[in-house]
Amino acid sequence: MRHRVVVLALDGVIPFELGIPQRIFGRAQSVEAPSPGEKLYTVVTCSVRPPGPVRTDADFSIMAEHGPEALATADTVVVPASYELGPVHEEGRLTGELAAALGLVRPGTRMVSICTGGYVLAAAGLLDGRPATTHWSSADHFQRLFPKIRVDPDVLFIDDGDVLTSAGVAAGIDLCLHIVRRDHGTAVANDVARRTVVPPHRDGGQAQFIRRPLPEAGLATTTAARTWALGRLEQPILLRDMARQESMSVRTFTRRFREEVGISPGQWLAQQRVERARQLLESTDLSVDQVARDAGFGTATSLRQHVQAALGVSPTVYRRTFRSASTRR
Repeated sequence: MRHRVVVLALDGVIPFELGIPQRIFGRAQSVEAPSPGEKLYTVVTCSVRPPGPVRTDADFSIMAEHGPEALATADTVVVPASYELGPVHEEGRLTGELAAALGLVRPGTRMVSICTGGYVLAAAGLLDGRPATTHWSSADHFQRLFPKIRVDPDVLFIDDGDVLTSAGVAAGIDLCLHIVRRDHGTAVANDVARRTVVPPHRDGGQAQFIRRPLPEAGLATTTAARTWALGRLEQPILLRDMARQESMSVRTFTRRFREEVGISPGQWLAQQRVERARQLLESTDLSVDQVARDAGFGTATSLRQHVQAALGVSPTVYRRTFRSASTRR
């Protein structure tokens, strides 16, 4: 049976965030034999009330065709942001209606929040003692209201196993793609990203708010250097070589790169090489030594260090996990 995702639409829901789960999970399909094109998730939207209209923060309502009973059928529940959380946002407590709805969720169900939807998970006690994030502008209030939570205001999303939280707006896309990647591997997640025309991967630890002005219109960018580097990740790439692609000094290039990408060229290269290693571990039988060379890490030791730091597991465990997932499909 397909993994069932139930999206809880609350009054005041933000339409953009509400549509993210359907757009990402609803487009996920198998890319491998024996059933390429097979849908991998079923996505339904429900309300805390019987089927009917739900207000949004825009000048229209949406029609939820399912009531709270749908939550009892979920493998994953997603709570998007809402601007009308009332006592949830103001006092840190659930309304009776919302508490009754969440009480229908089966034990072990994966719980996911997008942006301030995290207030709902927090008020339900699901984030106590856990790391979590939310939109940077709400982080201080979130921490004061729920002191038992370890709030990290500087990341795009946090995966704490069965409970996952994200920052605002586009970070919800990043989190949903991360879940697809976790469930079905990089190839499926990349296919969804291509269909959605979004970057296939932004690391959860990336800063959600870059406190720097955008580059002035008309100034040179670092796009060509990044494209050049992606075409030769297996080779040594020096900072001065990347700067040369843009005819910039190293100092100017480094500053411009941080303005555009939010991290240093070295951090970006490491992320891209980890992504290349993930693809090779999932889709080939190359040895760890060969994966290290082809991804540009040089040695298996360096590969292990970077993969462990980025993914929390060794290359061997990562390969075993996703090969097992492929076998199950």
